[in-house]
Amino acid sequence: MGGFAEGTPCWVDVALPDVEAGKRFYGELFEWTFGESAGGEYGGYTQAYSEGRNVAALAPKPDGRMPTVWNVYLAAKDARATAARIRDAGGQMIIDPMPVGPYGTTALAVDPGGAVFGLWQPGTHHGFERQDEPYAFCWTENYTREPDAVDTFYARVFGYLADERDDAGVPFRTWSPPGSVPGPDTAVAGRSVITDAFPEAMPAHFLVYFAVPDCDRAVATVRRLDGRVSADPFDTPYGRIAVVADNQGAAFALLADAP
Repeated sequence: MGGFAEGTPCWVDVALPDVEAGKRFYGELFEWTFGESAGGEYGGYTQAYSEGRNVAALAPKPDGRMPTVWNVYLAAKDARATAARIRDAGGQMIIDPMPVGPYGTTALAVDPGGAVFGLWQPGTHHGFERQDEPYAFCWTENYTREPDAVDTFYARVFGYLADERDDAGVPFRTWSPPGSVPGPDTAVAGRSVITDAFPEAMPAHFLVYFAVPDCDRAVATVRRLDGRVSADPFDTPYGRIAVVADNQGAAFALLADAP
């Protein structure tokens, strides 16, 4: 599986109304470069690169009614078997596993809390070539109103081991792969709770984080590029964080490592 253990985040992409505008936004914010858009059966899917290594992709929304969002994909050794476990554990498949040429097999699912996530079974495309470095993916969190059901679901589907964290200021757990000692050093994702502090209409979702050298400077760039800031930079035990959206409405988070 290209080095990604089952259930580990291995890829992200963003669905946008205007991919060219997205290239300008993320090209300036993250210094990304972009490959040629894959036409035909691949629908204009465009790979993004940081220092020549793939980090994400931009995709045009095939239907304007679809949300403008960042999607996270979890590694699957056998996407069809994983899809069966998702159904058995109380989730639903939005898109059943389907091959993407020689690149791999993809699927889209929703957990019992309503958060959407993807599956990726690699072919020639294994996933991130760069992560946990500046201008690349570094973390993801599931925001839910159904924490017990969601924890049970991911434990059944991927074998995640939970670790309750009391230093986050909100009800929060990290998820670690089976066979590990659960905790921050082994965690591959987090689970937070949508409390009354959030807008009532906020749906359950996975929030994708990108590492940046300077969180405040990155937020200033987001504003200059007509993006939106929903949470100004704040300090946590794990680094300085902000939650923002691009100039088309796709939300994501920025994380600068703690000193």
